[in-house]
Amino acid sequence: MSFQVIPVAIKKEIRQGDDLANHFLSNFKDLKDGDIIVIAQKIISKQEGRTVELASVIPSLLAVGISAEYQRDPKLVEVILTEAKRIVRMENGIIITETNHGFICANSGVDESNLPLGVASLLPQNPDKSASDFAQKILVMTNKKIAVLISDTFGRPFREGQTNLAIGIYGMRAIDSYEGKKDAFGRTLRITAIAQVDEICGAAELAMKKTSGCPFAVIRGFEFESSDEGIAHMLRSKKIDLFR
Repeated sequence: MSFQVIPVAIKKEIRQGDDLANHFLSNFKDLKDGDIIVIAQKIISKQEGRTVELASVIPSLLAVGISAEYQRDPKLVEVILTEAKRIVRMENGIIITETNHGFICANSGVDESNLPLGVASLLPQNPDKSASDFAQKILVMTNKKIAVLISDTFGRPFREGQTNLAIGIYGMRAIDSYEGKKDAFGRTLRITAIAQVDEICGAAELAMKKTSGCPFAVIRGFEFESSDEGIAHMLRSKKIDLFR
């Protein structure tokens, strides 16, 4: 199977309340049924007002203590703690948390890049809903049935560098399971399950990049099964997670 990754640039700075579907369609005129649209988390957060001015934040005693030990801005640390369900680990100035969504990531997904000085973005409160809302607007405007992935950058245990992963899903199955299928030598596969939404987001990032003004990518020609399952299907339960 071959497929295309088509980056979609927009020139306008996204603000709270903007119509993202309209921005996308104004810059991409050839949408087809079965396309997958990958959207960078940052513009979803901007559109939904999930940004905070750090000057308005009052840090807690815990945030002040952590910031003193790790040379971090106490206001930023307070935002990280607010967005966290728990702290997983802190070392060498790095704060790894479990977000309120259940994601394990650095700084609860709080990010200051591509924003004015003194402003930080937070992850969308419900990325699956964000993906669904976008897809429904596209359907109304174009009558095209698509899948949508909200993508963000995560580090990985035991590996250098970062890659993009899905944090919100609409319209496609998250995992492509090979369980029960035969390999090339006739053996029955038992545990192979491909995190296809993450791999798609990683491929999209190669075309979107961080500084090119391309917050969208269209994946065309990728065969997938429609589904209403969300990002929860990607979160490994505690009872089978060997690292918790």
